[in-house]
Amino acid sequence: MKLFKLFLAFVLAAFLVFSMAGPSAAKGTIKLGEINTYSKLTSFTFPYRNGWKLALEEINKAGGIYGKKLEVISRDDAGKPGNAVKIAEELIRREKVALIMGSFFSHVGLALTDFAKRNRVFYLAAEPLSDALVWAKGNRYTFRLRPSTYMQAAMLAVEAAKNPANRWATIAPNYAYGKDAVKSFKKVLTSKRPDVKFVAEQWPALFKINAGAEIQALTRANPEAVYNVTFGGDLAKFVREGKLRGFFKDRFIVSLLTGEPEYLDPLKDEAPVGWLVTGYPWYDIKTPEHTKFLKAYQKKYNDYPRLGSVVGYCMIYAVASMLKKAGTTETEKMVDAMEDLTFGTPFGPITFRAIDHQSTMGAFVGYTALKDGKGVMVNWKYLDGKFFLPPDDVVRKLRPQD
Repeated sequence: MKLFKLFLAFVLAAFLVFSMAGPSAAKGTIKLGEINTYSKLTSFTFPYRNGWKLALEEINKAGGIYGKKLEVISRDDAGKPGNAVKIAEELIRREKVALIMGSFFSHVGLALTDFAKRNRVFYLAAEPLSDALVWAKGNRYTFRLRPSTYMQAAMLAVEAAKNPANRWATIAPNYAYGKDAVKSFKKVLTSKRPDVKFVAEQWPALFKINAGAEIQALTRANPEAVYNVTFGGDLAKFVREGKLRGFFKDRFIVSLLTGEPEYLDPLKDEAPVGWLVTGYPWYDIKTPEHTKFLKAYQKKYNDYPRLGSVVGYCMIYAVASMLKKAGTTETEKMVDAMEDLTFGTPFGPITFRAIDHQSTMGAFVGYTALKDGKGVMVNWKYLDGKFFLPPDDVVRKLRPQD
């Protein structure tokens, strides 16, 4: 009888331990590792951090994920791939985070993509735009939130094809993102307009642009239109030097990312007029989803959101939605849950495609203008990312088999 009672006690204890380990009754936190370049490009990364902190607060106030609160352990990679990988290793092994997320620069994102593959760690790339991240270097453990370089370049190229210009030049930073951006734009534009000729390509080093020399080289080629991929401080120098030399007069300028407040606002009344851009006209978006986000963001920070704010906000909600679906922090099940996951964002619902782990988040395409001494986007439209991706058979050729 005593043995039977001991057995029952053992079974009951085991049941209690097991049940307490289940998601619904779990206590404590779920640790998430976040890596980004906070010491550089603060115009993007600080609003991005505000965005993910707002989402984190909302989710935890609503009860967290299966009884646990989300905890973000954040680190600065200083824009160096080696740093990012070292930090990722520390977050996984010492801090015991369930996954890693974030990053800005494409070369950093690609280093983390490789780390995720080698170590079988879930990685959600928030911002890196290089096409290789989900195609040539894509793997089972890596997903991307932002619309890729190809997607945004294709959106601009489709619109640019309507302009009669046929002599084009390009200028882009000389690293993965810039190279992808030019390659994709040229491919889509020439497919729409076989008469187009590219007469010059300029490749300044990232954040080391000699804008005067670049403008001189472009002027010698005498293009009718220019595709610009510079951003941040390089964009400001390019705009100011181009205006000073009258380079933009009577030329059609297409510019990736320039309509984002991070890059447009610092130009103030020097902002270009009439450029075709991708961006974020937060002041004119009237959808219920965006209005809710905008009010919450303004209430918390007494400031307006930048595109980085939306990226950070969506990143946390993507992870939370995935965790709810997975019901666990076991890596393989998180990966399975992320494939074909659809969740709501300030821009409407988006899906992480199973075929390449690219989200279908879209982008706003429009033209720059000056309003009250400040650059804005006008005549814009939101383009759904799912319509600007190659067919599945092409993706399969671009992406290695896991």
